[in-house]
Amino acid sequence: MAITAEDVSLEDIMPISLDFSVVEVSSPEQLVVVGSDTRVRMSFKDEELELRLPFGSHSRLFLCEVNKAWSDVCRSPTQVPKFVWLNKYKKAIKSQAAVKQAGAPLEAFSDPINQHQKIEKLSEKKGSLEKAKNSNSVTQKSKGNPSQDNQSISSREERDDLVRSSSHTASNKAQILAMPQFGLRDNLIRCELLKSEDLYTYLENFSFFLGTYNVNGQNPKEGLHPWLSCTLKPPDIYCVGFQELDLSKEAFFFNDTPKEQEWMKAVSEALHADAQYALVRLIRLVGIMLIFYVKKEHAEFISDVEAETVGTGIMGRMGNKGAVAIRFRFHNSDICVVNSHLAAHVEEYERRNQDFKDICSRLQFRQLDPTQPPLTIMKHNIVLWIGDLNYRISDLDVENVKDLITKKDFETLHSYDQLKRQIDEEAVFVGFAEGEIDFQPTYKYDTGSDQWDTSEKCRIPAWCDRILWKGKNIQQEHYQSHMDVRASDHKPVSSLLIIGIKRVNSEAYKKTFEEIVRNIDKMENECIPSLSLSQREFHFKDVKFMQHQAERLSLFNDGQVPCQFEFIQKPNESTYSKPWLTANPSKGFIPQGGSMVIELEVFVNRSTAPDLNCGKQEIEDILVLHLERGKDYFISVTGNYMPSCYGTSIYSLCHMREPIQDMPKETLLELAEKSPKDDTATTEKPLDIPKELWMMVDHLFRNALNQEDLFQQPGLRTEFAEIRDCLDSGMPDSLPGSNHSVAEALLLFLDALPEPVIPYAFYQQCLECSASAGQCEKVISMLPLCHKNVFNYLAAFLRELLKNSASNRLDVAILATIFASLLLRSSKKQDFAEKTKTQEFFQHFLTQHSS
Repeated sequence: MAITAEDVSLEDIMPISLDFSVVEVSSPEQLVVVGSDTRVRMSFKDEELELRLPFGSHSRLFLCEVNKAWSDVCRSPTQVPKFVWLNKYKKAIKSQAAVKQAGAPLEAFSDPINQHQKIEKLSEKKGSLEKAKNSNSVTQKSKGNPSQDNQSISSREERDDLVRSSSHTASNKAQILAMPQFGLRDNLIRCELLKSEDLYTYLENFSFFLGTYNVNGQNPKEGLHPWLSCTLKPPDIYCVGFQELDLSKEAFFFNDTPKEQEWMKAVSEALHADAQYALVRLIRLVGIMLIFYVKKEHAEFISDVEAETVGTGIMGRMGNKGAVAIRFRFHNSDICVVNSHLAAHVEEYERRNQDFKDICSRLQFRQLDPTQPPLTIMKHNIVLWIGDLNYRISDLDVENVKDLITKKDFETLHSYDQLKRQIDEEAVFVGFAEGEIDFQPTYKYDTGSDQWDTSEKCRIPAWCDRILWKGKNIQQEHYQSHMDVRASDHKPVSSLLIIGIKRVNSEAYKKTFEEIVRNIDKMENECIPSLSLSQREFHFKDVKFMQHQAERLSLFNDGQVPCQFEFIQKPNESTYSKPWLTANPSKGFIPQGGSMVIELEVFVNRSTAPDLNCGKQEIEDILVLHLERGKDYFISVTGNYMPSCYGTSIYSLCHMREPIQDMPKETLLELAEKSPKDDTATTEKPLDIPKELWMMVDHLFRNALNQEDLFQQPGLRTEFAEIRDCLDSGMPDSLPGSNHSVAEALLLFLDALPEPVIPYAFYQQCLECSASAGQCEKVISMLPLCHKNVFNYLAAFLRELLKNSASNRLDVAILATIFASLLLRSSKKQDFAEKTKTQEFFQHFLTQHSS
């Protein structure tokens, strides 16, 4: 689980003034290792603070902000800043002596999500990147004469001059400090270089070893050499993925496991003995882990390393299913490696398809230039996808499958493979390739053996573990399983790919670069940029809760020069659009005669639904599209929103006997402005609990008491939409969709409540009495009647589920963890201790003797 700025308090402050300096103090050994953290020492007068900055864009952005602040100070050295804004933080500062004159708060860099990328060093104006060790973007200042040491690029003119004169070494070594944010000119140079890439690059083959292994929560009991050292020659790059690294509740709920180090050690000891390797990056989400090694002689050519995760588990958040990914530049090729674990069970292939699409759309990487929109997986030259994709064998019973395996008739068996069928239907992995499968299925075996599953379930063998790729100039040398590795109920799989990587011819690059700069110089400042828009009014029909809608806005550069655009905020507004509206991308660059498609996306979530449900807000906004050195364009966005029980208060729903979409708008607004204390004004007795909540719980009570993995396995988004529509427009005899979809719909309902089941006003009291069952019950007795009824109803239902734990595999800890976070929420960010107390509070109501 990521730590965010809200989890960080302000303890020490170091002023950014003329007495401030920052120096890189990484050792020579650290500098040559790709993926190692960068150490910097910041000083102010007699104070020093040493920071270890993780490998990634977060560090670059932090240093860019420090550089920007320091540059501002240098431009106005006589102005002493007041830092009035810091007054509200002073209570949290442990050492008041540190606050002599406040500067940039150190909490600005507060995201330690294992983002390990080496911070880039800025090149000198006429030197190559290799000569740049003493030319830091974040300046190393002498205390004796601070103005003399101002070597940072502190003005727009100097930055543009750097673009004109730098060598722009395309190999982009890995040890380099973050380049400042450039404007239109640099974007144009980058665009022209990309178009002319064939003039200065050539292909060279490198070997990539890809491995995937679902370890079923086991420890590394045996060596991994048969898997990782199966090639005759040492690979140039290793990308090794694991799934189900740890199946414990601690790993599931807190993303913490000692097995990360155990398996990483096992991998490092099993790499090919004929080469030395550098660890570039490790990224993990619960039990999904990806490790990236490179031969040491290639390490200097690895750059722009970023890693991200996305969970596709229950409510789209839990990380027991999902993906981790690493993107990097190798020489001049952009590569993305994805390790995923998709939904389980034979019948859930549509859920697996949905997981794949979610991963592709939601997993995004920051770019080196913060003005550029994030990169998605498919925007890379080469995509390598590994993992337990969980696609099974359909339409054959277990005996027929085993018979085909015995005959080694893998071609016939493969025709029944769900992944092959889904790819043939272009439902997933469009444009990807997979090698011929001539090895037996990798799942499911009795742990520690080569014997097929002999448990009561007797799983049908399947090729769950797969390796696919997308891109040009890729040849597969081998694709195989490794039967000698027996620690898990899966067998590991490997593939060796020979990939043509684009390398740069330095002389040709220099010639191309200089020609581009000369051409830009000729046309710069000749004309004002101009755009034509495909339309300026957009209407979104029947917008619904958590249902994505998008319209396309086409921009065409009909001017005489390239243009840079950005959607800008209107006066007195903090963002360029209402929170339910997004323009993707929100900024960009269009060359002369070029075009770009902007996706205007509308998505109503739990934070925006309450005001839209009752009519306080409408789907209505004006976007301002601004051209640098040009004019502004205004785009109107309207729509009609369909009110939903999702995002509507318990009080309001208890006062609606009709479906919410049949209620007059005036009534919805009137109910929204009342509170449970105003019940005296009602003319008829309210419902004990919302009918929508009763419908979902009753469905689960009648159909899902014995459902395995209830509230842990996600449902289908299409089924959630059907359930939502039934609840909002009318009450059917039964809800559509699977038990998992109804269960997830219930969790989303509780998550979207504007005021949780236990209102915010009672939150602190609940924490204080969490250790006492009697005191906890007393707090519940004081809740507003409709809230108390809902709480008791849900607790009684969950106790019924626990009576069937032998079949549904639920226990008190799992249910307390899932439901406490929904029923007992804080209006502010919860820390770990608070989360633990909320679970302790709710556990009292899940035990059998609880009233």
